[in-house]
Amino acid sequence: MSTTPSGAGDRLVQVGAIVFFIGALATAVTVAPLFLGTDPFPTIAYAVSMLMGVGFLIAGAGVVRSVWVSRSDPSGT
Repeated sequence: MSTTPSGAGDRLVQVGAIVFFIGALATAVTVAPLFLGTDPFPTIAYAVSMLMGVGFLIAGAGVVRSVWVSRSDPSGT
């Protein structure tokens, strides 16, 4: 077990990573018909692919929040 305390943005980074990987999986699924020669998926599948960018933004917000809190805390913890 880790004894390192959680940072302010750790949860946002974790959630962002999960959302990013869901979007990445959806992107792989929506591109597959191009290589397999089958009918493309409906529009909603492409909308789910946008989660990749959303996850990246959430994780980035977590990093920014961690930096912001560490800079405003004079003790450095």
